[in-house]
Amino acid sequence: MSAKALTCQELVELVTEYLEDEMTPEARGRFDAHLQGCEGCRRYVEQMRQTIALTGRLTERDVTPAAEQALLEVFRDWKRGESQS
Repeated sequence: MSAKALTCQELVELVTEYLEDEMTPEARGRFDAHLQGCEGCRRYVEQMRQTIALTGRLTERDVTPAAEQALLEVFRDWKRGESQS
């Protein structure tokens, strides 16, 4: 039985693991297979690579408490909207 193909949403959720090379070989294979057939996701991954290259790596100390709170609120709102779909 072959592994289930990734959706675009699943790919977006896994992009950090992919770029940090923290995926199992099976998961990376599914990720790469999706990229081969999806131009939009290839562009997204490339944009993420460019963003990382341009901004460098942030640590928790680099993020102000106000910025951290704002990001958490955005993620909470996003998750609430996702669960209502």
